Amino acid sequence: MRFTTPAIILSLRPHGEHGAVVRMITPGHGLQAAYVRGARGRRLRPVLMAGNQVEAAVSSRTDNQLPQATIELLHSRGPLLTEPLLAAAIDWTTALTATALPEGQPYPRIYAALDGLLAAIEAAPAASGWGAGLVRFELLVLAELGFGLDLNRCAVTGDDEDLVAVSPNSGRAVSAAEAEPYLGKLLTLPPFVRDGGTASWVNIVDGLALTGHFLMRDLVTDRSTPVAEARIRLVDRLRRAAGMA
Repeated sequence: MRFTTPAIILSLRPHGEHGAVVRMITPGHGLQAAYVRGARGRRLRPVLMAGNQVEAAVSSRTDNQLPQATIELLHSRGPLLTEPLLAAAIDWTTALTATALPEGQPYPRIYAALDGLLAAIEAAPAASGWGAGLVRFELLVLAELGFGLDLNRCAVTGDDEDLVAVSPNSGRAVSAAEAEPYLGKLLTLPPFVRDGGTASWVNIVDGLALTGHFLMRDLVTDRSTPVAEARIRLVDRLRRAAGMA
């Protein structure tokens, strides 16, 4: 196996004295794990930060061998890691991608969405500019991995109007009239999730509560893992930024 591809760095695990196993997502080869020599050295440490865009030359002699890779930086997002909220967003999105996706299966829509979300995190003057994109990214990951929510019609009536809530059990939308008796037991469905457009801070937090329920139930099944903790940190910082803490 031998290929060269653009990639987004997701995680790094030390391996040996100076190297590391780097996990990255690629547009055509999906999630890839590869050994990088000198990964913890002065030259490569800033290159292999989570969220960075790189070019990776990946090769292995057999299908059962851990591939090796040489990495060249295309675009660094290292400066964002000095901002706690932006660092938390990058930490969570890259950790989710590295944890949830199976290796070697292409998910071009997830790659493109993550690339776009990271660009929005970098460019937006405030988190309100990328919060809705984060919710949509999480919905896409759920859908691509077979846990998509049914938000087009009411689970009870089949109507497609006035949908305001989601069943935490079935993941199906519920209309306002049908949701009324069960509001304390249902998840809020923010308007932007179905209709697009911008979102208020309240909408973003509600959207993250919606996606978080299904992510933790179906993909991040052990709530004590560092991945779950990364999301808790992010949501907490978003709520503080919104003045909702």
